Amino acid sequence: MKKKLFFTIIIYLHFISLFAISYNSEPKIFIQELVDDAVKTLSDKSISVEEKNETIVKIAKENVDINALSLYTLGSIRKNLDQETLSEYQDIFEKYFLKSLTSRLTDYSSQKFEVIKSDQKSSNYTIVSSKIAETVNSPEIKIDWRVYTKNPQKPLIRDLIVEGLSLAKTQKEEFASILNSNNNDVKALIKKLEEFVFN
Repeated sequence: MKKKLFFTIIIYLHFISLFAISYNSEPKIFIQELVDDAVKTLSDKSISVEEKNETIVKIAKENVDINALSLYTLGSIRKNLDQETLSEYQDIFEKYFLKSLTSRLTDYSSQKFEVIKSDQKSSNYTIVSSKIAETVNSPEIKIDWRVYTKNPQKPLIRDLIVEGLSLAKTQKEEFASILNSNNNDVKALIKKLEEFVFN
């Protein structure tokens, strides 16, 4: 019985590994492959919106440093929180981040994405510069990807800078505004995030 269970688990793990999303560890290629994969998913008319969302969520959870983003956007107030409250915040932040991501998804198949260059700022960070080409309906959009490379075999995205505007910084400022309006009560911020996630 134990032997049968062992082989069942091995087969299951092998099956899962076949569908694991893995990208090149070189930041420039990593971003190109990741975006190509996302665009391919969003452009596939044979799969449902739910399936597209599930795939994009999987890509994000494996390749975006959501935990680091949650701490950064909370600001220095995180240092004064007990572990239970911090964990509660991080849990709802992940749900908030993923819902925000999937709620903005669209079909980008008509837009050409191009990685231009990468600039290694330190052993921990590389900035990958890219652009979405101009179309009849929209201007060219420049996007810089802040890629965390402390583990060179597993790069992680920590920020997007769209036309010079940091999305992580913008989110941090929005959260700071909510906290300032509620005497720095993190529970009030958590409640706001829950309203977005569950409504």
